[in-house]
Amino acid sequence: MTKKYKFPVIAPLSNYFFCNSTDCPVVYFNEQGQTFVTNELKVPVYQKDEGLQVPVCYCFNWTRDRILQQMQQTNHSTPESSIRTHIQAGRCGCEVNNPQGSCCLANIRAFI
Repeated sequence: MTKKYKFPVIAPLSNYFFCNSTDCPVVYFNEQGQTFVTNELKVPVYQKDEGLQVPVCYCFNWTRDRILQQMQQTNHSTPESSIRTHIQAGRCGCEVNNPQGSCCLANIRAFI
């Protein structure tokens, strides 16, 4: 008996690429034409979802809303220095936690 999955299954021998285009629902795609779109992922994707509760930093829960609140309360921004401290302490897991598979610092800088 074979299992039927609701969502596409990752092909283990394929290379997947991240689409960071804000106006495209595709998040991941491979050379064989397989795609994964936003509603097939477990987490919202920063580049694809403009919601205030969407993480800009997935490892340390810096959402757009949290960054804006922090900037209003302190008149400056500290997420980048906070994240750098965590990175130096070896607490970062961007390759796994961040849907784009890389460090969030560029996203933090762009949002601020």
